[in-house]
Formats: sequence, C-alpha cells, structure tokens
Amino acid sequence: MEVSAEPAVTQFRQPVILLDQVTKYYGNVQALRGVSLRIEAGESVALLGPNGAGKTTAISLMLGLLRPSTGHVLLNGGDPTIPAVRRAARLGAMLQNARVIDLVRVRELLDVFRSYYDHSLPTDELLEIAQLHDKQHSYTQHLSGGELQRLLFALALAGDPRILFLDEPTAGMDVASRRRFLQCIRELHRDGRTIILTTHNLAEVEGLSQRVIVLNEGRIVADDSSEAIRATASGQFVSFLAEEQTDQLLAAIPGVLRIERQGPRVVLLTRDSDALLKDLQRQGIATPHLEIRGASLEEAFLALTRKEEQT
Repeated sequence: MEVSAEPAVTQFRQPVILLDQVTKYYGNVQALRGVSLRIEAGESVALLGPNGAGKTTAISLMLGLLRPSTGHVLLNGGDPTIPAVRRAARLGAMLQNARVIDLVRVRELLDVFRSYYDHSLPTDELLEIAQLHDKQHSYTQHLSGGELQRLLFALALAGDPRILFLDEPTAGMDVASRRRFLQCIRELHRDGRTIILTTHNLAEVEGLSQRVIVLNEGRIVADDSSEAIRATASGQFVSFLAEEQTDQLLAAIPGVLRIERQGPRVVLLTRDSDALLKDLQRQGIATPHLEIRGASLEEAFLALTRKEEQT
C-alpha cells in the first residue's frame, strides 16, 4: 500500500469534485440544503440515503446536468456544466434513468459510443467486461434486464473514464452477474479511477467503498468509513436459540432494548452485552448457539436517518 500524501500537500491539492454550500430547489421543494463535500482523485465513495434524500440531485450537479440554486460545484477546478470541462475530466456515468436505442445491435451501439471519445476502450474489451460477447449481434430490445444493465455499464466505460458514476448499477442483475460486476468495480478502482456509487444494497458498499456519505432530507448526516459509521449505531446484538414463550421473560430484563425473531433464533439489542449475559444467566435462560455482534452498516444507516427525522 502506498503511503498517503503529507497533510500539508493534501490540504492544497485540488479535488476532482467539490461542492461548497450547495442548495438546490425544484420549485418550492428543497432537494439539497447547504451540502459541502470534496472527493479526491482515486477515491471510492458510496453515496447513500433513503428515497428523496438528494442523491440523484447531487450526482446530477457533479455531472453538470444541473446547476445549483446557490453555492458552487467544481469538477477538476472547473464548471461541470461546460462541455470542455467534462471532456477534460473524462467522465463515465451509468444512471438509473438511462435508456438505450432500440433496433440497434449491441456491438454497433458500443462502436458508435466509442467514436465520441478521444480516449476509448476497444469494443471487444467492453464486451468482455460486460460479459456480452455472446450477445454482441443481438438487438438491444431483446436483452434481459440484467443484460441491459451490463450494456449500460459498458457504455459508461466506452471513453475509458477516470471518474466513474454508478447510480444503482446492480439493479436487475442476477447473483453471478452482480458478483462479477462488483469484482470489475474493484479492479477499476485499483487502476486509480475515482468511483462514485449509489446503491440500496448496503452489503455491496462494505466491499467496494473506502468512504460512505449518508444523505438524508438534503443534508449530509455522516461522512466516514463504513467501519466508523457502523460504530455510530449504539448497541450490540445478542442472539441465540430460544422458544417463543421466553420472549415475555426476555422483554422484562432491563438491558434488553429490542427483541426480534428470526425463526427459532431470538435477537436482542442491548447497550451492554456482558451485563445482559449475566442477567440471562441469573434468570436461568440458556443461550445455545450464542452470537454477539455490532451493528451492520444497514442498521447504522437506519439509525442515522431515523435520528435526523426525529430532530
């Protein structure tokens, strides 16, 4: 692993993406509320948030598809709404609302997209990355949902981008395709590309992104590693096999904050697992197949967004 730059150098290095006190209105609806963030070259960043949190708006601003209502957005130090700035940055984007042309073959479409760029990947390499060699002569309207997603990914890579935006990229993919796709993203990041990812599948984030930014109601509520964000969710989960008739007895124990059932397994949320285990022992409650774990990223995410909604 390479040693990171000295703090003094990092402080003055130009980020590839900068949002400074950005707000965005759609009529009377405020989608972003004073959002500030910077993304450095080579970072892998996951942008998370519930529906309506502002993720798509933030990405559209970074891509220069929208202008902020107030504040500033910079791409490599320039205005991303200027085509020359976007070309110089070498962007690639796979967006949720993207569509492909019907009545055109897969290879033909990739050839056309490659022709738009000064730097491009060979068509055969794009077909290999997207696992679409056997579909290269098929018309796009005959592709399955997962195959269309893989084609959109290949189109996003056509210009050999240095900054890659992926908005819910694995939607519609089967398990095997998703696994290959995620491995490809890791390889692209190891190659030094900047990756900005949005997803509802939080399990994907932990294996892909160094940094997680959580948006809720147009504000950033967390910006850290997935490990650090998991640590913000107070409490531990203690689970073991237990009959359902013990649930009432478990609920009476002071250290139990919440009880969940997962078939024959009971899951208890507590702030002090050691004290809870002592209480269970005093009550004569057996704990076969005992497991103790911290909060998952999904549980921390839910805790963060709930906390914001309650303030």
